Amino acid sequence: MTDSAPLFNRLALIGVGLIGSSIARAARAQGAVREIVASARSAATRQRVAELGLADQVVETNAAAVAGADLVIVCVPVGACGEVAKEIALHLQAGATVSDVGSVKGAIVREMGPHLPAGVHFVPAHPVAGTENSGPDAGFAELFVGRWCILTPPEGADPAAVERLAAFWRALGANVEQMPAAHHDLVLAITSHLPHLIAYTIVGTADELGEVTRSEVLKFSAGGFRDFTRIAASDPTMWRDVFLANKDAVLEMLGTFNEDLAQLTRAIRRGDGQALFDHFTRTRAIRRGIVQIGQDSPAPDFGRTHPDLPVEPLPRPYAGPDDD
Repeated sequence: MTDSAPLFNRLALIGVGLIGSSIARAARAQGAVREIVASARSAATRQRVAELGLADQVVETNAAAVAGADLVIVCVPVGACGEVAKEIALHLQAGATVSDVGSVKGAIVREMGPHLPAGVHFVPAHPVAGTENSGPDAGFAELFVGRWCILTPPEGADPAAVERLAAFWRALGANVEQMPAAHHDLVLAITSHLPHLIAYTIVGTADELGEVTRSEVLKFSAGGFRDFTRIAASDPTMWRDVFLANKDAVLEMLGTFNEDLAQLTRAIRRGDGQALFDHFTRTRAIRRGIVQIGQDSPAPDFGRTHPDLPVEPLPRPYAGPDDD
């Protein structure tokens, strides 16, 4: 990518947390844009973005950020996107592409679309990548490599503008797929939103147990609890907005999950080992499929590093009473 002309002249990033800062790092590393302008709500974040050199300009207002930009990516919680669209509408350059990174798309179309003027290309997007960390220091250029970015252009979107944005995400290392916003929300409800809800619930349940102390939960978390706590550490504002914005799809998937959980509950109560074995065999195959298509590491223990075994002096072997 670095040997060819940039795909966009000026990228405006509104919000520079994990995803926004990773976009900035990757776009710069790949030469996907000529210039990056960033804005953030807090002065502390703007100062940190400037210190890290993530943008060529760091400005105080979203309106100032989008002036002259031919690509605008809104990287704020879903619940704030509509207000951002209203704020930047009159300052957008004709022909600019406006996108986002939210994990709910139906609400984005409803909340942002009506505010954007004619002559601007609105192409919602969702890079399905992330970590449990947040803030401008949390980003890294490789975040999107081998991951999927889903585009959900509304009806009537300009195909050339959609393809140009797709090329941008491919330059950052992502695989790109298109689907309707409603279908995206249903898919993500089961692959992302419901797992987060379950993780938050399990961690909350552990915290409320009277018979098990918090120190015991922390000490023995490697039994499985540790892996739930990773996604339960995700940004609370973002996930509050996700569940409220995608409540219909989440509730539908939650109903299906509760039915499946009831079946497993009955199998355990009745001592039906075959039902449990069959279910776990099927789900194990799904997990292996995720690894096979490159969406997770096949390394043992999820690729975690482990401390070296302490080096202790070996005792002398006992050779009998004459050894002295």
